[in-house]
Amino acid sequence: MNKIKKVYLDYAGTTPMDTQVKRVILRYMDESWGNSSSVHEYGRKASELIDQSRIKVARVLGCKDHEIIFTGSGTESDNLAILGIARAYKKLGNHIVTSKIEHPAVLQACRYLEENEGFKLTYVSVDSRGLVNPDEISKSLTNKTILVSIMYANNEIGTIQPIAEIAKIIKERRDNKKTVGLRVPFFHTDACQAAGALNIKINNLGVDLMTLNGSKIYGPKATGCLSVKRGINLIPILLGGLQEMGRRAGTENQALIAGFAEALELSDQSRGKESTRLTELRDYAVYEIKKKIPGSHLNGDQKKRLPNNINFSFEGVDGEMLMIKLDQAGIMVSTGSACTTTSTEPSHVLEALGLGPDLVNGNIRITLGRQTNKKDIDHVLKKLYYIVGKLRKTF
Repeated sequence: MNKIKKVYLDYAGTTPMDTQVKRVILRYMDESWGNSSSVHEYGRKASELIDQSRIKVARVLGCKDHEIIFTGSGTESDNLAILGIARAYKKLGNHIVTSKIEHPAVLQACRYLEENEGFKLTYVSVDSRGLVNPDEISKSLTNKTILVSIMYANNEIGTIQPIAEIAKIIKERRDNKKTVGLRVPFFHTDACQAAGALNIKINNLGVDLMTLNGSKIYGPKATGCLSVKRGINLIPILLGGLQEMGRRAGTENQALIAGFAEALELSDQSRGKESTRLTELRDYAVYEIKKKIPGSHLNGDQKKRLPNNINFSFEGVDGEMLMIKLDQAGIMVSTGSACTTTSTEPSHVLEALGLGPDLVNGNIRITLGRQTNKKDIDHVLKKLYYIVGKLRKTF
């Protein structure tokens, strides 16, 4: 019996843990297991490890170490940014601007504020490539706007947003406001998919808050961070302790935090070379799919997209069935965000692009990673061509 070749192509869903990261975690599970809030030797040792990890993360982001808050996920970081800012600055305004293609962790937090706490939301549209127009952000800003949240790179279609341009508009808005002290709106970006692929230096981007997580950068799951510029207040969403400078209660898992910091550093160090390699594989696969599979539509901008992202809709094909058939052939892809896989609702991202029901439902997301090579791509293309044809009943 022939063994089925396994090819994992869902790196946007999660990544396998880097071997060096795993060694770091195991080391500190043995060496530094104390409670970092305790004042005795073991507690101090744990606290020192967290401090070292905070410095390492801050170095990658180009910010101060005290501007880093460790969390349990990217979702928690997004929630802390949205809910924390809204509740801290509601006396200054009740208006928030975001886009229609944000991650559910942002959209659902925004909708909660809209439905339960009296906030007004503006959901900015995107064009057919999934790009936000900075001018639309500018038009959406009012005297009551306290926060703008636009993701750096989309988790489904890979489109990279003009974050620096949007930040410039927000800064000009602040400078023109005749207010005393800290000026709003603040600018938050979810950069979970961008880390390891794009430049995430905070000063280059001009953002005030940034979300990252470990599961997208070959680090441990259930880890993340939120960078918050000095002077910005946040109302914590987890209560019960003074950990993380009073912004995130709960005993820290210093071994996982050290693993997250290590993963971020390693991903940033290999970013240039790996992005070039993945871009070449991505463009090769896109070209071959377009050439060999009629009725295939690439979703997202062809150039302004993550190096590892390939998102296609196929006419006359059910995307979920295509994903299942590929899985049976040993090829692991997804039909969208891993956080919405169990939902029966169509992709809000693809609908925002203006795609019709046939293309929305005929979608799969292929995301490449460190273990992906050209032989894998050729194998997948061969299987994809056959399965799409079979589902269309042309074979």
